[in-house]
Amino acid sequence: MKFCTYNIQYSKGKDGRFDLERIASEVAGADVIALQEVERFWSRSGNVDQVAGLAHLLDGYHWVYGAGVDLDASYRDAHGRLCNRRRQFGNMLLTRQPIAMSRNHLLPKYASYGPLSIQRSALEGLLNFGDRALRVYSIHLTHLAPQTRLPQVEKLWEIHRQAPVEGAALTGEALPEWGNDPWPEPELPYEAILMGDFNFTPDSEEYRRMVGPPGDYGGLLSNPQGFVDAWVQSGHPQAEGTTCMVLDEPARLDYLFVSSTLRQRIGDVLIDEAAQGSDHQPVWMDIDL
Repeated sequence: MKFCTYNIQYSKGKDGRFDLERIASEVAGADVIALQEVERFWSRSGNVDQVAGLAHLLDGYHWVYGAGVDLDASYRDAHGRLCNRRRQFGNMLLTRQPIAMSRNHLLPKYASYGPLSIQRSALEGLLNFGDRALRVYSIHLTHLAPQTRLPQVEKLWEIHRQAPVEGAALTGEALPEWGNDPWPEPELPYEAILMGDFNFTPDSEEYRRMVGPPGDYGGLLSNPQGFVDAWVQSGHPQAEGTTCMVLDEPARLDYLFVSSTLRQRIGDVLIDEAAQGSDHQPVWMDIDL
């Protein structure tokens, strides 16, 4: 199966042009797609609903959307009637598999009177592959500073550890008035794949917190409930790879963190260096599920 994560920068390409069709063409063919910076009704991108646009362009995919930023954008039509509308900015998951359940987790945030501080989130989807269930996430962490990212990383760990305890959004026996509509089994799996723009580099404390500290005799100290960096697991050097430019310097900020128990199932991982649809590059992973 092919997984792809892509921060689409609200479809603004390297040429300054907004083009959702280009974004869709750059992720088409993946089985599971995690997108970040997908927005609805912002003037800079033409006041369009990018979620609806991508869902239309990527026909045949199941999808969910989770907004971090959610603001009023109501207006009155030509007849004076109030039209409720939300101006949103967040993450999207598209999969060829039905998404049995979804939750949108808001991550810790610091207010700022200086640099722009954006509410970030982690969008969760529950997928079933035959007898294997898997949690997948589209994640965007803050760009501000390590001091604001580390609490978000800790929140991701809390979400990961608590998921099997909390279970699905609906658990227990259905009351008659709930009807016969099916819902997921109460258990949520321990295994997960976290995809997205984490806004940290592989030499950072945030990265070490995700994959484990380096051992004195080589390697990283992970565990069965931890994660591996799919890029490194597939054979690439940890310090190599560029998914965007930061202050005119190449950086790897976009990752697929895979439950360490699935590490032997990871195949090729590549960065699509030819993609032009954003200031980031898509990252692709083959995995046998």
